[in-house]
Amino acid sequence: MGKKIALLVIFGGISSEHEVSCSSAASILDRIDTKKYEIHKIGITKTGKWLLTKADTQFIASGAWEDAPDNMMAAVSPDRSVGGICTESGEVIRIDCVFPVLHGKYGEDGTLQGLLEIAGLPFVGSGTLASACCMDKVVTKILVEGLGVRQPKYFTAERDDFMKRPAETAADVEDAMGHEYPLFVKPANAGSSVGISKVNDIKELISGMREAAAEDHKMIVEETITGREMEVAVLGNKSPAASAIGEIMAANEFYDYDAKYTNEKSRTEIVTDISSEKSLEMRTAAVDIYSTLGCRGMARVDFFLTEDKEVVFSEVNTIPGFTKISMYPKLWTAAGLEYGDLIDKLIDLAMEDN
Repeated sequence: MGKKIALLVIFGGISSEHEVSCSSAASILDRIDTKKYEIHKIGITKTGKWLLTKADTQFIASGAWEDAPDNMMAAVSPDRSVGGICTESGEVIRIDCVFPVLHGKYGEDGTLQGLLEIAGLPFVGSGTLASACCMDKVVTKILVEGLGVRQPKYFTAERDDFMKRPAETAADVEDAMGHEYPLFVKPANAGSSVGISKVNDIKELISGMREAAAEDHKMIVEETITGREMEVAVLGNKSPAASAIGEIMAANEFYDYDAKYTNEKSRTEIVTDISSEKSLEMRTAAVDIYSTLGCRGMARVDFFLTEDKEVVFSEVNTIPGFTKISMYPKLWTAAGLEYGDLIDKLIDLAMEDN
């Protein structure tokens, strides 16, 4: 076997999805082939400190990695002549590829991707522009509109306007949405269903908008789509492929943070009971959306399937969950691509696209 690939896994982060990121990173590190890769790990604390760590995966998953005695401050250098990490001791560690496992803001939204592009380091997943566009639900909707895929009716509001005139802004939402409830209120830039509320009247609408405003400067209010929640995993660069379709059986009223990550009654299953034509329609839409938004490497594209068998696009996640119960690796495992082989493929795609 030739020289190992120096792989940097970055996890944690200052977003509200910090714990999920640590759990995803631990799952990846548990399954990665250490015969192929020389692994380096940088964890970012909730306060934004970057630490090069040798902590075992069990401590990364639990969050105890932050207290590892041999942690060292370190960062990716934007200087291309460095080609990797600079540590507080003055050591330089050359890196061949980076696997960012940071869900949400400052990890999935193009900010980290911009640093890695400046540094000239290949990395897993979409680039700066696609990451930013997919993270912003409003921008995503605008770009997808031209594809002819149905989306929920929506209304956008700015935090500053809402905070100055909450009742009036809520009334504007009601007028735009035809005074129909329930509605979903979401931060435009957040993941893992953080800050999302299902609301049934104007009082709950104002409360939900306050919650969303705590996460982002821009909010989106959507009509409720009644149907099955489905997800498609997409993999590839110039010729992306779509997986089979997975379905979410949420333990809660909707697939919120608790239902995704802590409630063991939530389930995900491979869909086998829809027609081949409907499956092809959804999988084709997933690839079209992926390509239109400029994604590369990987993404999970989410849909609803209504009782009338209409496919309705929901959102795109460019760094989907990689925990032991996450849909993205589960879908590819069902297609015959085991978890470890999926990691290899993602790293190959990152280095191919550099």
